Amino acid sequence: MKLLPGSIHGAFVADIEPIADERGFFARIWSEDEFAAHGLAATWPHSNLQFSPNRGTMRGLHYQAAPHAEIKLVRCTSGAVFDVAVDLRPSSPTYLEWMGIELTADNRRLVWIPEGCAHGYLTLDRDSEVYYLTSHAYVAEAATGVRYDDPALGIEWPAPVEVIARRDLEWPLIADRPGGGQ
Repeated sequence: MKLLPGSIHGAFVADIEPIADERGFFARIWSEDEFAAHGLAATWPHSNLQFSPNRGTMRGLHYQAAPHAEIKLVRCTSGAVFDVAVDLRPSSPTYLEWMGIELTADNRRLVWIPEGCAHGYLTLDRDSEVYYLTSHAYVAEAATGVRYDDPALGIEWPAPVEVIARRDLEWPLIADRPGGGQ
């Protein structure tokens, strides 16, 4: 597997390296040693699956506040999504910057999202499914988010949002949050 740094501090994109034969192929999507060689270490107490039947479904931008902040390792297993991470760590050199990457069932890419970053995605195909690991158990009281359309972030979504949860529309803007997000 090839691990490439993402455009926000501590984020990585992983491309698999399939080994093919007449049966199809085999590829590793997680190797504790390979990730650790890049300074990336995590245990995964939760794995999650999200399915969206409609194109244009927005999920996010979500994160868990400290001390329950989580790393995520995300992969699209069906369809296609535009996956976004936003750096909400005030001490980070990429504070309030975002990175977006197309994850598809065909490209089989993964994205490593570090603690302190909000995460979300927009489905680009019908019947899109996203599988991800989290380094911390879900804590409802720590769950929070930022608006996907916050002008302070300037995220360039590749398609219109057609379906979104009310909760995701009601997150406050960065300018209205104490501490600017975190």
